[in-house]
Amino acid sequence: MAISTAAIGPIARHYPIRWRRVTGPPKRAAVAVVAARKAIEGVSEELNAVAAENLDFAPARRRVRAAFADVQRRLDHFLFKMAPTGIQMEERYKTNSKGMEIFWKSWLPRPGTTTKAALFFCHGYGDTCTFFFEGIAKRIADAGYAVFAMDYPGFGLSQGLHGYIPSFDGMVDQVIEQYAAIRATKEVRDLQHFLLGQSMGGAVALKVHLKQPEVWDGVLLVAPMCKIAEEVTPPGPILKALSLMSYVLPEAKLFPQKDIGDLAFRDPEKRKVAEFNVISYADQMRLRTAVELIKATRDIESQLEKVCAPLLILHGAADKVTDPNVSKFLYAKASTKDKTLKLYAEGYHSILEGEPDERISSVINDIISWLDSHTEI
Repeated sequence: MAISTAAIGPIARHYPIRWRRVTGPPKRAAVAVVAARKAIEGVSEELNAVAAENLDFAPARRRVRAAFADVQRRLDHFLFKMAPTGIQMEERYKTNSKGMEIFWKSWLPRPGTTTKAALFFCHGYGDTCTFFFEGIAKRIADAGYAVFAMDYPGFGLSQGLHGYIPSFDGMVDQVIEQYAAIRATKEVRDLQHFLLGQSMGGAVALKVHLKQPEVWDGVLLVAPMCKIAEEVTPPGPILKALSLMSYVLPEAKLFPQKDIGDLAFRDPEKRKVAEFNVISYADQMRLRTAVELIKATRDIESQLEKVCAPLLILHGAADKVTDPNVSKFLYAKASTKDKTLKLYAEGYHSILEGEPDERISSVINDIISWLDSHTEI
C-alpha cells in the first residue's frame, strides 16, 4: 500500500524533514527520515563520524558503543566519578522466543556480601540499560542488591530496528520473558524481586506489574510516563493524521517532537555528557512507536486502581516531559496501601542523571532506603 507525497506535504512543510530509502533486516525497503546527529564536543572527527553512522540495526550500534568505550570511561559526571568499585558485572546476549537477540547486564554486590534482593530496571525511551544507569546500578549493588537491566528490542544493543516499537504490549511481554528467566536463576530465585522503571520505563514497569500482579514485591517509578505531557505532543489535527499514517508507514520517522534534552536536564553540563550515550535513540519518533506510546499511556491510565504492589514514586516537581501531576494521580488511584510519593523541588525530568550532584545522590539514596525498608533479610 502506498501513500502520496501530497498527503504528507502539509506535515512535512510544518515539520521539515529529509528522506532516504533504508534497507536491512528484514529484507525490505522502508521510508525513513535522516536526522544528522549533532557533533559531540571534545571528540575527534573520526569518532564523530562513527557516531553519525546509520544505527538502525544492532551490529552498527554495538560497533559504535565499542568505539566510544574509552571516551565514556573518562566522562566528567557524578555517576561515573563516584561509582563504587568491586561490583561484579556481566554482560550477555540471549535470543528470546520471538527470535530477538536481547542484551542484558547484571551488577552484583561484592563477593562475600549478602544479597538482600533483586532489582530489575526498565529504561526510558531515549535511554539504554547502560551508560548513566551503570553508575546508578553500581550504587544500588554496593548497598547489597542484585541489579539487572536489559535493552528492549530496537533499543541500545538489542536486536531490532532502532527506536521502533511495533507493539508496546509485545515489548512488555519480551521484558517479562527476559526477567522471568533471570528470576529463575539460582542466584536470585529465593530473593524478593522489585521493578524499577524510569520515564517510558515507568510505563513498562507498570504494564509488567499489571500483567503479573502477584509476581513483584514492589514497584519503584522515577518520573513515570503515565501520560505524555502536552508540551511534547503535536496539535490534535496533526496527531490524528499521523496516527492514520502509522498504518501505512509504521517505521517512518515522521512524528514531530521537540529536543527535550534541555527540558530533561537541569544541569547544562550534564546535558552535554548525555550526548555521549551515542547508541540511544535521538531521532524523530517513528509513527508506530508514537501511536503505541499514546495507546499504552491511555491503557495504563484506565487501570491505575489495579496497581496493588508496594509503590514508590519519585518525580521532579518542575518536570516538563512527564507531568508530576499524573504521578500524584497515580498515587491517589493505586489500590495499594503501601505507597509513597516524593516530589523534588525544582527537579527536571532526569532526576537521576541531570540534577546537581547532591540531588542525584539523594534520589539514589531514597531508592536504596525504600528497598531497605521493604526487604526481608
